[in-house]
Amino acid sequence: MSSGRRNIIGASKISSCRTCFPKELSTWQGCREKGTLVHCWWECRPVQPLWRTVWSFLKKLKMELPFDSVIPLLGTYPKKLETPIRQDICTPMFIAAQFTIAKIWKQPMCPSADEWIRKLWYIYTMEYASVKRKELLPFATAWMDLESIMLSKISQSEKDKYHMISLICGI
Repeated sequence: MSSGRRNIIGASKISSCRTCFPKELSTWQGCREKGTLVHCWWECRPVQPLWRTVWSFLKKLKMELPFDSVIPLLGTYPKKLETPIRQDICTPMFIAAQFTIAKIWKQPMCPSADEWIRKLWYIYTMEYASVKRKELLPFATAWMDLESIMLSKISQSEKDKYHMISLICGI
């Protein structure tokens, strides 16, 4: 990554982190820090459990990425890693996490892993629909492992409510 891109994200100051300091008195776990965008999207204590959940999914997929904000926020992956990284899976996971954080940006609540899984499932369903008419094998190999992990982590009532069934098994 160029030093310019790193400086831009690191030096982006905002008056106060909206996730940490909404206009109301109630805040995310009392965090009242002023900080950079990196603080709001990555370092803030309330968003850390969501990022740890994302990294636990990566471990289950046998992808060992360093726990570094540059990877999900800028899409910059390390060059030399011991395990192969499948960016076609990582990128949608990171996008879903960022969407989950942004969705509750001004609300006095923490981003939820269930909400992240639902957003990831939506992305997965849209990918499935878009490739249904095209080449299916790359899609199935990319999403098969992640699908089983997502379905194992969500409750049966959530599966029924959001119509979450295995798409790949029906191929």
